[in-house]
Amino acid sequence: MTSNIILAASGLTKEFRGFVAVDGVDLMVRRGSIHALIGPNGAGKTTCFNLLTKFLTPTKGSILYNDEDITSLPPADIALKGLVRSFQISAVFPDLSVLENVRVALQRLRGSSFDFWRSETVLRAHDARALELVDAVGLSEFRHLYASELSYGRKRALEIATTLALEPEMLLLDEPMAGMASGDIERISNLIRQAARERTVLMVEHNLSVVSELCDAITVLAQGRILAEGDYATVSADPRVREAYMGTVHA
Repeated sequence: MTSNIILAASGLTKEFRGFVAVDGVDLMVRRGSIHALIGPNGAGKTTCFNLLTKFLTPTKGSILYNDEDITSLPPADIALKGLVRSFQISAVFPDLSVLENVRVALQRLRGSSFDFWRSETVLRAHDARALELVDAVGLSEFRHLYASELSYGRKRALEIATTLALEPEMLLLDEPMAGMASGDIERISNLIRQAARERTVLMVEHNLSVVSELCDAITVLAQGRILAEGDYATVSADPRVREAYMGTVHA
C-alpha cells in the first residue's frame, strides 16, 4: 500500500453455500481516479461492489481504506470515514422538497437527523450549504419541488447532492446510469466528472460508452475473477474481454 492507493482489496472472496461468486479478487483504486468495475451478467461485479461497501461480509480476504483495515466494519462506520455509497446511503424522501432532502442529509452529517422537530431557525442554519449543493447538481430551479415530482434523471442528480452533503472522500456509485435517457446520461456523467475533481470515484456501470469517456481505470470481472485491468483502450482490445462480452465490447 502507498498513499496513492485509497482502497485496496486482497484475496476478496464470497461464497454462497458452495457457490463462489467472487474468487480471490485483488483490487487497487488510485486516489483521485474514476475507476469502473464492469463485466458481463453474472460476472460477480455487484457482489464485489457489495463486499467493498460492506453490504456483504467477505468469506475471505481483506479490504483497506486509507491504509486502515475496514474488513469487519459495518457500512455506517465506513461511511463516517468518508467511504460513501450513493443511491444506497443517500436519503431521498419523495414527500420532501429538493432543498429539504439535501438539508436532511446535512443534518445527518452533523449528527442531528431529527433537527426537523426543532425550530425553523435551527433548520435554516443548513440552508446556505444546501443551496450550494442543489446548485452544483443543476437543480436550483427545482429546489421547491417535491422529489416525487422530478424526472428520473433529476432524482439521480438529487441523490448525488444528498451524497455529497455527507462530504465523502470516496464515492461509490452502483449503476448510476441505469434506466436513463441520453440527455440524463450526459448530465449525470458531467456531475460525476465534477465530483471526481475533489474525490475518488468507484462505479459499477453497464454503459460502456460512459465508461470509455469517463473512467481512468477499468477492472473487468468474469466468473468472479479479474479478467483484465487498465484503461479503456487496453481492456477493450483484450481478446478475453471480447469473448466474455460476446462481442459487445468495442475499441
